[in-house]
Amino acid sequence: MASAPKRPKVRLSREGAVAGYGMLAAAELEPGEVLCTVPRSALLSQHTSSIQALLREGQESLQSQSGWVPLLLALLHEYTASSSHWRPYFSLWQDFRSLDHPMFWPEEERRRLLQGTGIPEAVEKDLANIHLEYSSIILPFMESHPNVFDPKLHTLELYKQLVAFVMAYSFQEPLEEEDEDEKGPNPPMMVPVADILNHVANHNANLEYSPQCLRLVTTQPISKGQEIFNTYGQMANWQLLHMYGFAEPYPSNTNDTADIQMVTVRTAALQRARSEAQQRLVSEQWDFLCQLEMVGEEGAFVLGWDEVLTEEELSVTLKVLCMSEEEFKEYKEQDGWEDDSEEEENLTLSNEALSRLKPPCKQLLYDSVLLTLESYRSDLKAEQDLLHNKEAYEKLSQREKQALHVRYGQKRILHQLLELVH
Repeated sequence: MASAPKRPKVRLSREGAVAGYGMLAAAELEPGEVLCTVPRSALLSQHTSSIQALLREGQESLQSQSGWVPLLLALLHEYTASSSHWRPYFSLWQDFRSLDHPMFWPEEERRRLLQGTGIPEAVEKDLANIHLEYSSIILPFMESHPNVFDPKLHTLELYKQLVAFVMAYSFQEPLEEEDEDEKGPNPPMMVPVADILNHVANHNANLEYSPQCLRLVTTQPISKGQEIFNTYGQMANWQLLHMYGFAEPYPSNTNDTADIQMVTVRTAALQRARSEAQQRLVSEQWDFLCQLEMVGEEGAFVLGWDEVLTEEELSVTLKVLCMSEEEFKEYKEQDGWEDDSEEEENLTLSNEALSRLKPPCKQLLYDSVLLTLESYRSDLKAEQDLLHNKEAYEKLSQREKQALHVRYGQKRILHQLLELVH
């Protein structure tokens, strides 16, 4: 007697999903259930594209800072080839207009909504790299293969959209532990079905890798009708908006962070110096910190909800910038080394440890936070009022809402730090 066909455990739908398409439970699910299996042959990558031989042959000329160029060339071809095996997959993204990363916002809007968050600076770097890769790698490669590519069809604008597509929807297979030190990261690839899942910090499913296939597996009990969420990693809201085009509303993102630019701490230390001799000392201390590779002109100290994520860098920086001339001279003579127990104690910067910092370090950190807060266009109270005024909030555009969630989370973390070191 024939058995009845199994009912699917999940369904794909726009209804009930937090954004775009989503995967929803069609039945009660237990942890450890396999929701779907994607064979490796169904992955879209530089190794499965119909132009894989061409990409392999030209791999030396396709080296780039991002490492994405071979996949992007494969996508340029497959997206525009009428006979592409991947046309049903691309039909979900007919014109990429649903991608609304800040790189597509007008510069004025980006600056107005995101000043102080770190996103405008990250986008500027992205756009410069995209233009450089397209003009110096993509165009020459296309011109040497005119039977496959046409610069009039495979334009810079399409390339930019595909970069955003890879940012938002691609996966990178984790390296084996023994390969982590020797090999660079694996190249990105597109994973049909798995890339439809949305992200939250408190996710309920994971993608697992095996030699034959990739499996989407539940990590928590899931009720019927509930959305199934993957994780894109421990991502702060500014990273989510920059890379994926959305942010999690406060307080959902337990991985949110705020940055204090390293040069801001130097500025705070210089402002505190009362004489030219003290200013010279701060400059010498900063140069020494650069030699120790604790700080850099473009670096940032990263603050989480519960601790400083760049604890060694911030701990050493505060200590050195608060040293007297004699203390600094002795520290330099030891090349930055000190008693291990004291060093270990100083390097653990939980919230509780921050509240126990020495007064000069507390003051320097406090001043640095105040300078950081000045870089935003609005204060915490203005953001709070907007979030709590439902009528005003609903009138905001989608971009304004996403930017508000990024700014608000960062400012909450910074204000929490002010209270800890006040």
